[in-house]
Amino acid sequence: MNRLLLTMLLIIAAGTVFSQPRIGIKGSVEWETMRINAAVSLDMASAGLRIPAGRMQGESVLSAGFLNLIRSSILGLQVDSSTTVGDLVHKGEFSLPETEAIALKANSLPPAFSPDMRHLTTSYTILISNISSAFFRHSRPSPITRTLRPVSSAHYTGIVIIAIESLPVYSMRGTTLAVPCIFPKIWDSDMNLIYERSMLEIGNYNMVRYASSRDIFQNSPSGISEDLRQTVGDRPLRIFARGVFGIVPTDLIIDRSDALLIISTEENRRLLSEGRVAIILDESVLRYEFSGE
Repeated sequence: MNRLLLTMLLIIAAGTVFSQPRIGIKGSVEWETMRINAAVSLDMASAGLRIPAGRMQGESVLSAGFLNLIRSSILGLQVDSSTTVGDLVHKGEFSLPETEAIALKANSLPPAFSPDMRHLTTSYTILISNISSAFFRHSRPSPITRTLRPVSSAHYTGIVIIAIESLPVYSMRGTTLAVPCIFPKIWDSDMNLIYERSMLEIGNYNMVRYASSRDIFQNSPSGISEDLRQTVGDRPLRIFARGVFGIVPTDLIIDRSDALLIISTEENRRLLSEGRVAIILDESVLRYEFSGE
């Protein structure tokens, strides 16, 4: 009797395993556009669904599958030089329901069948600004660092920090490429903090605009691509980063003399509070792919 019961349980368990819908996700985190793009695909046969009757149910399975599969990509997103979204969840500073709420804000395309009609697929886009906005806690911007000895400085329309090559790592031997995060910090060569998230004006959730070298070497009077010009204007201050800082090398170090050009005038300090800052990185770090089932 016990053997018969065990056999029946094994059959039921095997049926449960093999009846699980096969749903896969492929996507990428793209820092230049500040978006997470993902395509989710459902094997209709694995879900026991047939068209046309099973289409609506298939769409429901796809939607639920997206929430489950995109979670790890959101949790793995680098918030700052020492923290991911997942780290904040672990510390109790953010919650899984809040992560799900971000996923639910994704823009999506109507589901469509593959040419062989075996798979139902849809695409989603999550704006990283929807994630960054969840981490703003200040009700007024922090004052930006000033100097008692201001230097003469032109009025710029934005700030471009170039960090496309491997840079020295502060207090360590060796060099590495700077990488993106949601809230990078900028330090001067005396390790004074020049820029961080609390300095942003309320309602502005993008600290920086990430771009590649092609965006600053255009065949135009300003040399700036049209997309980047919307952030930094036609006359940006161009600065070469001198080093990187942080557990993950997301924070940039600029020369003190360059920092003084920014903090010496009210107009240039305002460029920081308005987020008119672009960081130019190597193309290899501006995008990464993910997949899963």
